[in-house]
Amino acid sequence: MQSSNDPYEMRTGVPDVATFRHLRTASGMSDRPAEAVAAGLPNSWFGVTVHHDGEPVGMGRIVGDGGVVFQIADVCVLPAHQGRGLGGRIMARLTAELEERAPKGAYVSLIADGEAHRLYARYGFVGTAPASVGMHRRV
Repeated sequence: MQSSNDPYEMRTGVPDVATFRHLRTASGMSDRPAEAVAAGLPNSWFGVTVHHDGEPVGMGRIVGDGGVVFQIADVCVLPAHQGRGLGGRIMARLTAELEERAPKGAYVSLIADGEAHRLYARYGFVGTAPASVGMHRRV
């Protein structure tokens, strides 16, 4: 529940393509091609955006097959709004949705950049090594 003094509003859904790309790049994350974003965003399992004075300042989403595997992705907050607990609020909303709707035993993963692993650990995420090592490849 949002306090009347809270300058931030959490909304369910994913942003439009331009906003998605802006939030990622302005937050220090890599850009993604507009065509790829346009194809991918509608396939999100769940997403949230954080708004300040009506403008989006943060986001996060969950992708996956809806049953066996899920991945938390694109969690970011614009630098001017960092340090105010917004990353935690995004993660709390994403993990609450998983707890409510994902099947018991579903595997949820994410990639933690830099010190973000400290935030994710607060929501029950643990490193996978040495049992597994995260890997990636770009097409």
